[in-house]
Amino acid sequence: MAKPFTLTQLRYFSVVAELENMTAAAERLLVTQSALSASLAQLEASLSTQLFVRLKTRGLRLTPSGRQFAQDIKVFLEHADSLYESARGMGTSLVGELKVGVFAPLAPFRLPTILQTFEAEHPGVEVSFLEADLAELQTALLEGQCDTALMYGLGLGRGFTYQVVERIPPHVLVHAEHPAASRPGREIALRDLDGEPAVVLDLPHSREYYEQLYALAGVVPNVRHRFAGYETVRSFVAKGHGYAMLNQRLHSDVTYSGGKVVALTLTDNFPPIEVMLVRPEGVQPTRRALAFEETCARVYGAAAG
Repeated sequence: MAKPFTLTQLRYFSVVAELENMTAAAERLLVTQSALSASLAQLEASLSTQLFVRLKTRGLRLTPSGRQFAQDIKVFLEHADSLYESARGMGTSLVGELKVGVFAPLAPFRLPTILQTFEAEHPGVEVSFLEADLAELQTALLEGQCDTALMYGLGLGRGFTYQVVERIPPHVLVHAEHPAASRPGREIALRDLDGEPAVVLDLPHSREYYEQLYALAGVVPNVRHRFAGYETVRSFVAKGHGYAMLNQRLHSDVTYSGGKVVALTLTDNFPPIEVMLVRPEGVQPTRRALAFEETCARVYGAAAG
């Protein structure tokens, strides 16, 4: 027996669930708000489930049932798109939207190359990015705001599945005139900098990671400045405001401030940061998400080789 809801209703629901705003959803779908509202009401009646809470000032809010339903129908709608393309003789192509989360400090490194490679292979997929910190990305994944995320594994809670694509050891940055900048081999132990002012990358979970490294070295950091921006940290180091511990190494030693930094390898036995592709556990990934993850792993693998 056929279920009493339509593919159109599911597509309408998917857009409204994403935007949580009836006006914006109607504009994207090119339908009237009254038609959209009626479609959602019919869908809820068919399912005997309330999918949204209607708010006077804040539009719509998904109920727990609505949030789970939005996750569940993603793959179904993708299969519907694939069936349509197959009927047109284009069954091997991928089409539709893909939302990717990315940890802000990671975004400038491999992501442009990943997107360039992915778009060349899958031109029918429209990719958008959510750039955020680690805590925000976990929430976004669980709430269905992105399909997959490229991020550090720091502080990753339960309820996720992941694939490690790179392990990055920490290093120290000093300004070009710092005495340690001319060391043979450019190596240093963190204890050698004990007492000197430090510039700290202050982001959720990142700060705890660096605090762990200081504790392992038996060093109490003399924190002079804290910043959420990766390049801000580098620029302050370049102008002699302190040293910094970071993980990602830039190809250029010139900062936005015009000063130069020197990267020193740490001789301490510190744990690396793991760069991961993360998805919510128990949610079937779309073919688009799997294809993007495969491209990510390939680009990271080529860089490591």
